[in-house]
Amino acid sequence: MLTRCVAVDTDVFAAQYWGRRPLLSRSDALPRDFTDLLSPTAVDELITSRGVRAPFLRMAKEGSLLARECYVDAAGFGAEMPDQVDSARVLAQLASGATLVLQGLHRLWPPLIDFVRDAVDDLGHPVQANAYITPPGNRGFDAHYDVHDVFVLQVSGAKRWIVHEPVHPDPLPSQPWTDHRAAIAARTNDAPVIDTTLTAGDALYLPRGWLHSAVSEDATSIHLTIGVSATTGIDVLRALVDTLADTAEFRASLPMGVDPSDAAEAAALATKVLASLAATVGDHSDALSDGVADRLARRHADRTRPVAVAPLATLDAARAAETTRVRWRRGLWATLAEADGRVRLRLPDRTMSFPALCGPALEALLSGATFDASTLPGLDAHDGTVLVRRLLREAVVVAA
Repeated sequence: MLTRCVAVDTDVFAAQYWGRRPLLSRSDALPRDFTDLLSPTAVDELITSRGVRAPFLRMAKEGSLLARECYVDAAGFGAEMPDQVDSARVLAQLASGATLVLQGLHRLWPPLIDFVRDAVDDLGHPVQANAYITPPGNRGFDAHYDVHDVFVLQVSGAKRWIVHEPVHPDPLPSQPWTDHRAAIAARTNDAPVIDTTLTAGDALYLPRGWLHSAVSEDATSIHLTIGVSATTGIDVLRALVDTLADTAEFRASLPMGVDPSDAAEAAALATKVLASLAATVGDHSDALSDGVADRLARRHADRTRPVAVAPLATLDAARAAETTRVRWRRGLWATLAEADGRVRLRLPDRTMSFPALCGPALEALLSGATFDASTLPGLDAHDGTVLVRRLLREAVVVAA
């Protein structure tokens, strides 16, 4: 994925641009355009034939979001849900200059489902995909910053982008741009870092916090925004705090009579707790690191999704488990551990238990290799068939 979005070597991007500064990549320096991911025809199909519902779309004009009633309605007999896209209303709003935003396309549109899954693997952070469709000479939103990194991929038309340095570097999700309106207004009076027009096939990377605004030019502009929610040091510290909840010392009540409004008393208390924290981390660093790592892995699993399984095809594959070749379900987080003569497969939502003899086969599958029942390490064809059938039905592996 990354090689399609940046015109520098991926190692250079990681060292010099990721989370640090913007990167403009022109179409002639990239492998190809982005029409395989989305196109004007695809946008029309999503609006007319895919049953898109709010909040998977929204519309905005001159910096303000439009009320949902402006573009959604019920869909008639058999589909009376009131939040479905109304194509005629969308047309009317686009004709009046509103921007259409298609959200969460990594859950709706097959090319972007695969692209975003690749992006998660490349970047190691949760990723989403939105599309912005802006009529000629219009803008959807005022100058602002995002609390996630973005790759802007210009699909068709042209859009002028103006980018300024941050007023609040590396904002967290709890620190939106609306908290800094005055500073943003002042910063946009300075000379921009980037003032350029993106045309079809161009890409622009913006780290979170960088100010930007965009105006379409003389044709309808369609661009994709690939958003990346970066894991930060704050996330590691939160995972540490959650891990410390297992330590009785930090669960204990503070002394009676503590006055948090007394600055000196509060500072002394904070110093004492931090000293205890330092001692605990020093004495139990391995255990704490394991707990933090486990919580970070679970957080990542909660915020990303493994590839979807095809239920009917999977049932057919399970019925033919003795001959079906399988591989691990891509993106499914899991750990293996042995205890009491059993091997336990820990998944985000459950733990599965197997005889210890299945351990080598499960480890081999976790490595990403492809097997059938007769080639799984440590198992004969019969036991391999039983394991493959169960893992298929539990959506742990998929037919290769």
